[in-house]
Amino acid sequence: MSSNLSCAVCGTKTNLLRCARCKTRIYCSKEHQRKDWPNHRRECAQLALALDKQSPKSGESSILNSLSEDLSPHLDFDKTSTEKALKSAKTAMPISGENIIHPKKSVVKDFPEISFQQNPWSAKGHRKDLDEICRNVIGDMDAYGVCVVDNFLGEDKGKAVLKEVLQLYDKGVFRDGQLVSSRGSGDLKTIRGDQIIWIDGKEKSCNNIQQLISQVDAVVMRANRMTNNGKMGMYNINGRTKAMVACYPGLGSHYVKHVDNPNQDGRCITAIYYLNLNWNVRENGGLLRIFPEGWLGDKVADIEPIFDRLLFFWSDRRNPHEVQPAYDTRYAITLWYFDAKERAEACRRYEKERHS
Repeated sequence: MSSNLSCAVCGTKTNLLRCARCKTRIYCSKEHQRKDWPNHRRECAQLALALDKQSPKSGESSILNSLSEDLSPHLDFDKTSTEKALKSAKTAMPISGENIIHPKKSVVKDFPEISFQQNPWSAKGHRKDLDEICRNVIGDMDAYGVCVVDNFLGEDKGKAVLKEVLQLYDKGVFRDGQLVSSRGSGDLKTIRGDQIIWIDGKEKSCNNIQQLISQVDAVVMRANRMTNNGKMGMYNINGRTKAMVACYPGLGSHYVKHVDNPNQDGRCITAIYYLNLNWNVRENGGLLRIFPEGWLGDKVADIEPIFDRLLFFWSDRRNPHEVQPAYDTRYAITLWYFDAKERAEACRRYEKERHS
């Protein structure tokens, strides 16, 4: 930082940190930020609101306004928080269950090869360019381990997907999300409060969800096959889960900090598509906060679950994350993509344990 900046509390000009919410107030330590918070609270909210209006351009892959530089005024951030998340990772996002996996003799039966005959954005006049999106995904995943693509389907197609999700929810087919371990299941809602259903896209009245899945598949598979594709090239992605459609029904429903794939089950990329129209995270909550392992300082990635936003991040221990309490109904669709080698090894372990 330049020499004209100083801590708002003591005036020191070294080892400075920036308020993650308003990006304006400067401190030399978390202790001084907490001390100043009663004075800064109202100003912080006003400055943050002005910052929100500086949104990324349509169609850009961006983590602008998503990466907090150092401290969060509303987060009691603990230096050991990532370590704690990893230690508790066994109660994280499972893939077992009748809707996801019962490995038998063939991985292919449950996770077929993904292949595409054509670019889904090749239609005349379509505003998206698949290669450009893929290059942005490759660059952001290399640099941050996280990538945000806004306006992914466009308003009309996004609303068509949302309509199908709302119809599914109205049918009462969603069920409470589960944990890897059944121990402590009585306290399930204190860990995860979402309701979910698994969709393969072939169900009746899910045509638009199927199209969304195909679009996301195209991005992941194309990025995985491109030349000079950085960390994406470290994987051989040949399969994925079904789509998990999730609803957080408000009333403070949340998901505590967890890791999607802490135990090498094969998942390498998490993709989440958000369906929340006119979402204001300060009123509605539901923020996804990622704590990327290995980042310098107390940096986090704050992802607002806004309509037609697609998020990618590495599924393993590099990205502990949480869904903060939601106070309005919050919808998302998640896909997990598998690395062929790690997935095959996980299935072999499963078979060995099953027969032991």
